[in-house]
Amino acid sequence: MQPKKQLSLFDLSMIVVSLVIGMGIFRTPVNVAAKAQIPELFYLAWFIGGFVAFCGALTYAEIGSRYPVTGGYYKIFSAAYHPSIAFAINCIVIISSAASVAAISIIGAEYLGKIVLPAHMQTDVYRVAIAITTILVFYFINLLGLKASSKTQNILTIVKIGLILLLISAVFFGSQTETIMPVFKTHTGTRPGWTDYGKALGLCLIAVSFSYAGYAQTINFGGEVKEAKKVIPRSIIIGLSIIVALYLIINYVYVRVIGFEELKSAESIAAILASRIFGPAGFKMLSVIIFVSVMGYVNVNLLSNPRAMFAMGEEGALPKIFSKMNQKTEVITISLTVFTLIAVVIIFYAKTFDKILNYTIFLESISMASSAATIFILRKRTAHLDQKSIYTVPLYPILPIIFIAAYTFVAFSIYADDPGAALNGLFIFTGFLVIYFATKLFQKKRNFSNKN
Repeated sequence: MQPKKQLSLFDLSMIVVSLVIGMGIFRTPVNVAAKAQIPELFYLAWFIGGFVAFCGALTYAEIGSRYPVTGGYYKIFSAAYHPSIAFAINCIVIISSAASVAAISIIGAEYLGKIVLPAHMQTDVYRVAIAITTILVFYFINLLGLKASSKTQNILTIVKIGLILLLISAVFFGSQTETIMPVFKTHTGTRPGWTDYGKALGLCLIAVSFSYAGYAQTINFGGEVKEAKKVIPRSIIIGLSIIVALYLIINYVYVRVIGFEELKSAESIAAILASRIFGPAGFKMLSVIIFVSVMGYVNVNLLSNPRAMFAMGEEGALPKIFSKMNQKTEVITISLTVFTLIAVVIIFYAKTFDKILNYTIFLESISMASSAATIFILRKRTAHLDQKSIYTVPLYPILPIIFIAAYTFVAFSIYADDPGAALNGLFIFTGFLVIYFATKLFQKKRNFSNKN
């Protein structure tokens, strides 16, 4: 059973925004400032990140237009490379997404708990209870069907954008005067050269790329979008335009309001902006902003990841039961339930999973580059399509190559900074490949035994 076309341009644009804007923009600017050392490199990193994201958005817009299917992020790997590659990469994406949902739900619970719970109840037990309740609430909303969950997502995303704009208004409440001039320093104490700036930029782009990541999963909704060949490209471009604009503006506000040197070591940059606007009540306002962001992130992941599991079930990479759909609500019930359970279980081990998430960042860079590279394969295989009915990326192949090169550069930067994390990421990937082929071998032996 194939799902109905229910998502509009506005629905998918809001999904794009929520897939990208989570907790990152409230935390990663500190890391970027510390690695950049000087404001010029800090702004350059966010500008380059935005430009690369646009190159990726236009590339994925064409991929989604040429291959509009449910669970598209799995199926493009399967079609262009091999089902084993698709299985390994998507398993990593699903587990890291579930771990992110778990970890971010706990962060949201910590903020909410401080304003709704009395002091004696602000313990790990109650925080875990709030985090699990948040996930389960959106699980039940998603069980109602795509229409209910997408409308909920629209509301949460609009509120989130409004709250970020509210934080941006802190720039009108006074700016910080720099007391120390930022200086770029090398490890050896020598005068910095282009190589030193290049290395620093690479380290900046790790955090920047993480903050911009997520929009590629938009193609998971290809089979449920009205006029997919037109709507998918437009929604990705509209959504990412909103994201880039908000990111560039709020990073400018961080520097102006907090001060660049102070930004390098600030603990809660969003709290500082909120306190400038609301004074002592700023923390409560920040808690609301964080929790709304958490709710949007939880819901959009419950929307997206089960669709990849659905595609894996369709192709037999996972048991066929994962592709079963409720005939009345058209909900991918088993995939949704399993993904939710993974997230809930991980909540109890969230601190341990932080290490696994570090390992997967390297592979996410590789998966972004390799998934974007499928555009070259898809163009050949879909050359028969009416060019007027699909979106084509401008300046082809320059923009896809820029995007692929940028994420390859990020992957090498991660390896140079933390070889252990990169190698462990490859071990995890290899482990899933082994699981895939072992499962296929077992299925062949069982089928052979049944025939005999």
